[in-house]
Order: sequence, then C-alpha cells, then structure tokens
Amino acid sequence: MLMLLLAQSRFISHLSDFLLGCYNKEYFVVFGKWIKPLFIYFKEEVINNNISNSGNFSHENSSNNNSRKPKSEHVINAAIPYKKVFVLGPEGEKIGVLSKEEALDKAAEYNMDLVLIAIENNKPIARILDYGKFKYDKKKKQKAVKEKQTVTTNREIRLTPLIGDHDLETKARKAREFILEGSRVKVSVKFRGRERARTELGEEILNKFFALLEDVAKISKEATLVNERFLDMYIEKDKRKVEALNNKQNNEPSDTQGE
Repeated sequence: MLMLLLAQSRFISHLSDFLLGCYNKEYFVVFGKWIKPLFIYFKEEVINNNISNSGNFSHENSSNNNSRKPKSEHVINAAIPYKKVFVLGPEGEKIGVLSKEEALDKAAEYNMDLVLIAIENNKPIARILDYGKFKYDKKKKQKAVKEKQTVTTNREIRLTPLIGDHDLETKARKAREFILEGSRVKVSVKFRGRERARTELGEEILNKFFALLEDVAKISKEATLVNERFLDMYIEKDKRKVEALNNKQNNEPSDTQGE
C-alpha cells in the first residue's frame, strides 16, 4: 500500500509539472481543478484499504487464538482423531486393537465413555470409563494433596561472636517460637573487623545456641561461612522430638494431683 501511494504521488507530481509547462492557461485551470480532489480520493482509498486489512488480520488472529484453546481436558468419544485405538476396559483389562466405531460401541455397552489416555510409539491408547466420575475423583485427589502440602516460612536470628548469655537465651526463646510454628530458622553470626580471623568463636556461639533448642529442633544445614562475614546455620522443627516432649509433659503429674 505504501508503494501504491508513492506511485500515485509521483503520477500527480508529473502531471502537475506537465500542466505547469503548458502555455495554454485554460488547460492548466481545467486540470488544476481536479488534481487536488484526485489526490484526496487516492489517499482516502489507501487509508480505507489499510483499515480493512488490519481489521481482517485482527479478526483472523482472534479466531486462531480461539481455535487453539482446548475445549476439554481429555479427548473423548467421537472427538478421538484415530481410526484405530488400543482399548482398555473399565478395570484396566486389555481388550485389544479396535476400530474407533467398534471401541465406541464397546464403551456404549458399559454405558461409559471412551477416553484417550496416552499415545505410546504413535499408538493411541484409550480406556473405557465413566469420565464424569473420573474427573471428580481426580479433583478430589488434587485437593487432598494440596491440603497436605505445608508452606515453610523462613525466619532469621542474628548473633554476634561476643553475645552475652542473657541475650543468647532471649534470642533462643524467639527462635523456639518460630520453630514450633513450623518455620525454618536461619541462625547467622556476623563478624566485624578483626573478628573475621576468629571464626571459631562463631562456631562456639552456634553450638551454644543450638543446645538451647536441641529438645525441639534439628540442624537442616550445617554452619557455613558466607562472604567471610557471616556464619550461617539452618535449623527446623524435629517432629519426633516435639512429639516426645509433648507426651512427657502430658504424662507428668500436676501439682494439684500430687496434693
């Protein structure tokens, strides 16, 4: 369309040059009256064609996008695009290779659907089953798996190589809360200045810190030095230890019972 517009513009330009070169002013006046309208007509025609073509293109794209959307999760019954399929029965038993029509008739005998479940070595495998019940059971299993999944939250406790015992115990109590909530705790010892040459002090602090939580926690990742500034250790809840601790507390007689 751009080339057509340029060609038309050149034609009009040559025509105007010809008219300007004419000695007869009457011809110039006559032709001059329709030069401008002619140019406007060609310009409008090109614009209209571009709009219509772009509209057709967008319509084709939208139709193609709609056609690509899957209509169902599985290919079932008459929508199976194979002339022959290997058929499995309702209990998973092998029936054998049948034509599509024979397989559909077989599924109708059970009052069930024919569902394409796999394609192995270019051989389609279909199974006779109750498709509605199959989808319901699948969603039920997915929901049960999702409910069992637990989201682990990461927490962090910062220590220093020269932290006092009181502060260490305070941070250990906070870490215990995080652990019993099910969070994973990153315990990080930060070294400053000359402390970088004494990483063994950080290891001692981490050992003392874990000793305060050993009854409910386990080390999920041993202490490692990061960027020569941080000594990081990861701890998390030990379910067996927590369960044993709870059982011990429940079995201990209370003060009122002793009286």
